[in-house]
Amino acid sequence: MADPRGFLKHRERRDRPSRPVPVRIMDFHEVYERQEKDTVQTQAGRCMDCGIPFCHTGCPLGNLIPEWNDLVHRDQMEEASARLHMTNNFPEFTGRVCPAPCETSCVLGINQPAVTIKQSEVSIADEAIEQGWVEPVIPQRLTGKTVAVVGSGPAGMAAAQQLTRAGHTVAVYERDDRLGGLLRYGIPDFKMEKQHVDFRIEQMEAEGTRFYPSTAIGEDISWDALRESYDAVVVATGAMVPRDLPIPGRGLDGVHFAMEYLVQSNRATHGDDVEDQIHAEGKHVIVLGGGDTGADCIGTAHRHGAASVTTLAIGTQPPQERPENQPWPVDPKVFEVTSADEEGGERRYLASTVEFLGDEDGGVRALKIAETQYNEDGSRTPKEGTEHEIPADLVLLALGFTGPEQDTLSEQLGTGFDRRGALGRGEDYMTDVDGVFSVGDAGRGASLVVWAIAEGRAVAKEVDSYLEGESRLPAPVKPSDHGISLSA
Repeated sequence: MADPRGFLKHRERRDRPSRPVPVRIMDFHEVYERQEKDTVQTQAGRCMDCGIPFCHTGCPLGNLIPEWNDLVHRDQMEEASARLHMTNNFPEFTGRVCPAPCETSCVLGINQPAVTIKQSEVSIADEAIEQGWVEPVIPQRLTGKTVAVVGSGPAGMAAAQQLTRAGHTVAVYERDDRLGGLLRYGIPDFKMEKQHVDFRIEQMEAEGTRFYPSTAIGEDISWDALRESYDAVVVATGAMVPRDLPIPGRGLDGVHFAMEYLVQSNRATHGDDVEDQIHAEGKHVIVLGGGDTGADCIGTAHRHGAASVTTLAIGTQPPQERPENQPWPVDPKVFEVTSADEEGGERRYLASTVEFLGDEDGGVRALKIAETQYNEDGSRTPKEGTEHEIPADLVLLALGFTGPEQDTLSEQLGTGFDRRGALGRGEDYMTDVDGVFSVGDAGRGASLVVWAIAEGRAVAKEVDSYLEGESRLPAPVKPSDHGISLSA
């Protein structure tokens, strides 16, 4: 511990600075700038090196947070990078897009602002890449076993990298034209620019992982044929089926799923010519639903030059402070102001959407909404007599996801799905089809990038054990960890 009194001397928390709002909404470059080195070191020195570091359990990856905070404070960044990469394959991803449950578990957070763990992580990762400390890890031997990973999102990438390093021959199949899954097309560049994904793909190719973009399993290659061609298959397709809102007017032009909008915008940011792109310029935009996807829509609409942006949430506004029924070190549900919210727009709570209203040309012109009423049985319904209209030219449904696409998996492989619509699996991540494993959002349901990486590392160990009888790979989590049951 470099400074045992650091948390006493430096009580102020200083996060990464962000670019001014009027500047950053003019482009899609990342919102946050690099923090000054001495500030990063000082903030890392606030870490208390607790006897029981609850940040370890708050982090799904089990990151060695006090260790690399201490190394950052001492300016031993190369060693900090080595410690960080022991538990996290892609810290530059999580350092940018993870909501940092580790920080809500920080012991210092009991009576002071928590340590800037996420800032330490991204600072380590960025410097390590710039300094050339992150190199391909070539397997010492090849096992002769083959593994197909379907999906190149963070879960698929983590599983593939670990399995390649274990000596297996790994092929990653991706139906999109570019690799990265939702990291590529779901997350806007203002949260994470795509050179970070490109760097890791290049590293993995140098290690021996093979990538096949523009290949849809179930169509270009059947699931049966894939299973017959490989010793094991890892399904990392994500949970891409969006939750709909089947109310009157749903078929009007201008009402879209959030991911339709974000994918097109990300393609345009890449320089693609997107025909009939959904665009917010000059429009009154309504985003239904919060969460990360909703925030991504808000930030994108600001950069498109929307006339107004309004977010509607059916429930109550979360509390400003940690509620009593969510005590430390639980990750609490509290009111948050994202970088997209800072850029403008309005948020309304207790707002139930009753109907999409159209114009004479079949496009959406307004929403009929009402105040949400909580009933004795726990249900929520629109309160009679409170209906009113708000203008809308573009409505984006950011209501979450219901699970992976099921048709070809069930028809061709006969895999089962649990009551939540996720791909059923056991404690070893294996589905009810021998040699076929489910990982990430496909088996867990829509979740965080940090969980996807953790599960990707864990499933790699299970696949390695399945192929070799035992494995030396680490396994951070099980499917049932953190109280989440995945039984059918």
